[in-house]
Amino acid sequence: MTTTLTTSVAEPVSTRRAWAAVAVLSASLLVVTMDMTILNIALPEMSAELRPTATQQLWVVDVYSLVLAGLLVSFAAIADRIGRKRMLMTGYAIFLVASLLVLLADSAESVIALRIFLGVGGAMIMPNTLSLIRVIFTDASKRATALSIWAAVSGLGAAVGPFVGGFLLEHFSWHAAFLVNVPLMIVAIIAGLLILPESKVVGAGPWDALAAALSLVGMVLVVWALKDFGKKATFADPAALLALTVGIGAMVWFVLRCLRSAHPLLDIRLFRNRPFSAGIIAALGTTFAMLAALLLLTQWLQLVDHSSPIESGIKLIPVALAAAAASLLAPPLAHRIGARAVLAGGLAMAGVGLLVVGFGPDVLTYRLVLVAMLFVGTGTGSLAIASAMIMLGSPEDKAGNAGALEETSYELGGTLGVAVLGSISALVYRDHLAGSRALEQAGPQAAGQAQDSLGAAIAMSDQLGLPMLAHDAGAAFTQSLQTAGLVGGALMLVVAATVFVLTPRGTDIAGTTH
Repeated sequence: MTTTLTTSVAEPVSTRRAWAAVAVLSASLLVVTMDMTILNIALPEMSAELRPTATQQLWVVDVYSLVLAGLLVSFAAIADRIGRKRMLMTGYAIFLVASLLVLLADSAESVIALRIFLGVGGAMIMPNTLSLIRVIFTDASKRATALSIWAAVSGLGAAVGPFVGGFLLEHFSWHAAFLVNVPLMIVAIIAGLLILPESKVVGAGPWDALAAALSLVGMVLVVWALKDFGKKATFADPAALLALTVGIGAMVWFVLRCLRSAHPLLDIRLFRNRPFSAGIIAALGTTFAMLAALLLLTQWLQLVDHSSPIESGIKLIPVALAAAAASLLAPPLAHRIGARAVLAGGLAMAGVGLLVVGFGPDVLTYRLVLVAMLFVGTGTGSLAIASAMIMLGSPEDKAGNAGALEETSYELGGTLGVAVLGSISALVYRDHLAGSRALEQAGPQAAGQAQDSLGAAIAMSDQLGLPMLAHDAGAAFTQSLQTAGLVGGALMLVVAATVFVLTPRGTDIAGTTH
C-alpha cells in the first residue's frame, strides 16, 4: 500500500507568474532537446580535430542519452524530497558548467566526460519541467494549454538543433555546439530563481537507494543494448544480449520492489489509470516510429538529395513548425471533439504520413517527403494531449513520477525504434545493394564497406571512380527508408487504435470524465 501524500508549494502563484514559469521551463527544455541533435552536425569536425577511435566516437554520441535515461527516475524522486526548483536549478548549473568546460576539452575522453555531465544536468531538468507545470497549474484546462506550449517547444528543439548546429559550424569551430548553451542557461538560472516557485512532497519517506541503483543499472543496460543492436543491425550480439537480459532483470526487480514499498521510488500503480496509460503508450509508440524515420530521413536528405547539413536542417523546420502549431491547437480542439479523438486521430495522421513515404515512387522527391512529413508533424502535435492525460492521471504528489515516466517513455521509445526500424532498414539496404553490378566491380573489401552504410558506399564510389555505386546505394537506401516508413506507419496506426480503445469515452483534459 502506498501512502497518500501532499505537495507543498512555498507561495501562491499568480496567473502572470504561472505563465512566465511556463516560458522559463519550456525555454530550458529547448536547450536540452536541442543538445540531443546538435552534436550530430558537429561530430565530423570534432572527429577531424580530436581523432577519436570508432569506439570513442560512439560513446561521444551515446553517453548523453545513456546517463539521461538511467537517472530520470532517481532524480525525479530526489526532487520530490529536496524540492523540484532546487533540483532544476542544480541541473541548469551543471549544464552551464559542462558547456563552458568544452573550452578545455582537448581529447575524446574529455568530450565524453562533458557529455556525461550534460546527461546528469539533463536528467535533473527534463522531468522537473513537467512536474512543476503539474503543480503550478491546479486548473486542468490551463494546465493542458501550458503542456501544449511545453510540447511545442520540445518538438522545436529536436528540429532546430541541426539547423543551429549547421549555422554555427559555418562560422565557428565545433566548440560552438556546446558554448551555445552558456548564455541560454545563464538566462534560465536568473529567470528560474526569480520566477519559479519551490515545490516538494511532504512526507515522501526515505529515498530507496537500492531501487535507484536498480533503475540506473536496468535503464542504462537496456538502452545500451538497444543502441548496440541498432548500430550492428543484428540482434545476435552476445554482449548486447547479456546486457539486455541483465537490464530487464534489474527493471523487473525494480518494479517488484516499488510495488511492495510503502514509499516507492516510482509509483507503478499510476498505470491503473487508463488515460495515464494511454498517454504513456502514445509517447512510447510515437517516438518508436518517429525518431528512426527522421534519422533515416536526415541521411536521405544529405546523401541522396545532396543537401548540406544546414540545408537539411532548414528542410526539416516546416515539420517542426507544423508540430508546434498542432500542439497549441490540440487542447481547444480536444475541448470541442474530445481528447480521445484528437490524440488517436493525430497518431493516425502521423501514421498516414509515414505510409505516404512508404508507398511513394522508387525515386522520392523532397516535395513528396515534405507533404508526408507535414502530416507526421501535424499528427505528432497531438502528443500535447498525451502529456495532459498523463498529468491529469497523476496526483500532485506523483507529478515527479509522472514526469519521469513520460520522459523515460520518450527516451526508451526512440532508442527502441532506432534499434528495430534501423536494423530492418539496414537489412533492406544490404539486400537491395547486393544485386548491384557496380558493387561487384568494387571488389570484396570495398563491397563490404559499401554495404555497411550509405556514407561508406558514396566514399567508395568516389575513391574507386564508380559513380554507379553511389547511384545504386542511394536507390537501395531509398528502399530502406520506404520500408521503415511502411513499418513505422503501420505501427502508428496500431498505437492510434490502442490509445482510442484504452482512453475512456468522454475523457476531458479539462479535468472531468463524463
